[in-house]
Amino acid sequence: MNKLKAWILASRPASQSYIFFPLLLGQAVHYSRTGRFDWAVFVLLHLYGLFIQLFIVYANDRADIECDRLNTTYTIFSGGSRTLVDGFISLRENYAAVLWMVVLNVLVGILLTVVYGRELALPLVVLSLGLLWMYSFSPVRLSYRGGGELLQMLGVGVVLPVFGYYGQAGDAGRFAWGLLAFILPGQLACAMATALPDEPSDRASGKRTSAVLLGQEASKIVIMCLNAAALVVFLLVMNTAPTFRIAGAALPALCLAGMVRLRSGAVPGTRRLAQFVTCAIGATVLLTAAAAFLLFFC
Repeated sequence: MNKLKAWILASRPASQSYIFFPLLLGQAVHYSRTGRFDWAVFVLLHLYGLFIQLFIVYANDRADIECDRLNTTYTIFSGGSRTLVDGFISLRENYAAVLWMVVLNVLVGILLTVVYGRELALPLVVLSLGLLWMYSFSPVRLSYRGGGELLQMLGVGVVLPVFGYYGQAGDAGRFAWGLLAFILPGQLACAMATALPDEPSDRASGKRTSAVLLGQEASKIVIMCLNAAALVVFLLVMNTAPTFRIAGAALPALCLAGMVRLRSGAVPGTRRLAQFVTCAIGATVLLTAAAAFLLFFC
């Protein structure tokens, strides 16, 4: 494998969707209220989104290398990029990439502060970096102690939409906090779903994920219930015409139906579980995207 292909694999571009739409949703809240939208701020916010996502995947590859070596049931959504485990990228190269992502994130925070007067931008960037450190690295290392999914839910489901709103509005206090009622259950379900394929290696390495603590079947039931709750709350809290709300919920609902159909026999190492996880991720990403779309255009 050449280096370019290895770095593309390590960057896991599909996971950018987890970051892009929550950031966009926060900006959509501001636009829906004011009709104002700053495209330069949009670019800076999504540069932050790109850099924080790359920081997450590069740093997690390093933090989980021993666990990933035991993993034989990984999927495109879980088990790391395999670039460190398989020797396509060296630990030294990975370390340099992690440091560069820290620098680039801080630079975006400084630009938002200096050019646009967003004094909370740099603290929000530092908070984002800190949450990942707490997730994967000592002394906290919550992903190994039973709190990783909750931390991921807070980072993706609270920090990102609030940062998106603050970047455009300059005032985080007027964010539409009621939207968290459907964002948070969906994000928790997504975090729990991506832990399912790695349950055997996580259990062997002492990593206390939700799949390890609850088991496969109970985890799948909780994931489906959380997605169902997110759909119901979305239909209740979105301030648009019922027809638009129902249309926005249609694809996430199909993903939920797919989870129900795929649940039986979906075990680590099978295509069926990979499809279940795909549906779980799709339900969350599509619901967040639908909320942003409705706020922008309806």
